Amino acid sequence: MYYFFLLLTSFSLLFPAPAAPVVKAGTTDRTAPAAQLQWLTLAQALEKNRVAPRKILVDVYTDWCGWCKKMDKQVYQNPEVIKKLNQDFYVVKLNAEQRQAITIQGKTYKYVEKYRAHELALSLLQGQMSYPSTVFLNEKQQVMERVPGFIPPKDFLRALAYLSEK
Repeated sequence: MYYFFLLLTSFSLLFPAPAAPVVKAGTTDRTAPAAQLQWLTLAQALEKNRVAPRKILVDVYTDWCGWCKKMDKQVYQNPEVIKKLNQDFYVVKLNAEQRQAITIQGKTYKYVEKYRAHELALSLLQGQMSYPSTVFLNEKQQVMERVPGFIPPKDFLRALAYLSEK
């Protein structure tokens, strides 16, 4: 028991726990959360677009998709991507397999069992169901680009810069 206590004490002296950061008055806390994306439904984005026109990014995903989760972590949490999207786009998340009906501009889109996908996702992707897929709409709600698959942050930023000026 004595040796165990001695070993434990020695270990704690050799590898001390990190101290909590000290934040002085008048300075900012570097651990404060970064800006985040304000995900909207497509109906919300279209309504906002009516008042203040912007391009719309639609992230078409599924709950089981590993690449979708990677896109969420590596791309949609990247500070530069967040800044660019918040500045120039309305961002929408659309679960391609959701069962809840969605009504947009008087038309109701439903889940289609035959395709195991939502009609809105089928429409936006023209039936080319690949997850994740990113759909860019212009201010007139017309599809500008459909990009299937994971896009690394650096490439995603290039695409955002190009499409925001298009």
